[in-house]
Amino acid sequence: MDELARRIEKIEQRNKLVETDKAWETSKTRRFILALATYLIVLYFLISINAPNPYLNAAIPAGAYLIQQYSFPFLKKIWIEKIRKK
Repeated sequence: MDELARRIEKIEQRNKLVETDKAWETSKTRRFILALATYLIVLYFLISINAPNPYLNAAIPAGAYLIQQYSFPFLKKIWIEKIRKK
């Protein structure tokens, strides 16, 4: 019985890690950090090549990332419904 309790505890610990990872993957904090990092990297590149309007132009890929991230749940729902009909 002691072995069974240890195995159950181990499974519960793994499940907590999986739940935490999933929460991070879907969090708004993660999305914001990635969008900000994208903006800063593109901004650095645009400034280094002396591109016009680097502050505004760096917002385009960061904005596209956010649009893509927030549209995925909607597209996933449509895809799941299509698959279930088959």
